[in-house]
Amino acid sequence: MPREAHSLVPRLQQYLVSVGENIRLARLRRKLSAARIAERAAISRTTLLAIEKGSPAVSIGHYLQVLLALGLEKTILGMAEDDTLGRKLQDAELLVRERAPKSPGF
Repeated sequence: MPREAHSLVPRLQQYLVSVGENIRLARLRRKLSAARIAERAAISRTTLLAIEKGSPAVSIGHYLQVLLALGLEKTILGMAEDDTLGRKLQDAELLVRERAPKSPGF
C-alpha cells in the first residue's frame, strides 16, 4: 500500500526546510558524516537525508533522535516557549460567565 502524500501549508513546509537545513549545517560543522549521525540516531541514512530536506513524512521522534545525536536535544525545549498570546489571555483572566441562580419556584 503506497504511503499517502504529506502536504503542508507552504509557510509550514518552509519552516521544516529551515529546520532540516539547520540540522544539516550542525552536522557539517561537527564534521560528521550522514552515515555516522544516522547510526548514532538509530535511523537509516535515507531518513536522515529526508530530515535534512525538511520532509513532513518523518516523525518528530526521528527529528529528536538526530538532535540528540548532535547534542542539540535541548533546543526542542524552546518550541512554544514564548507563548505571548497565551500569556495575554491568561493575564486577561477571561472567565466563563456564570449562570444566574435558578429561581426556587421553577
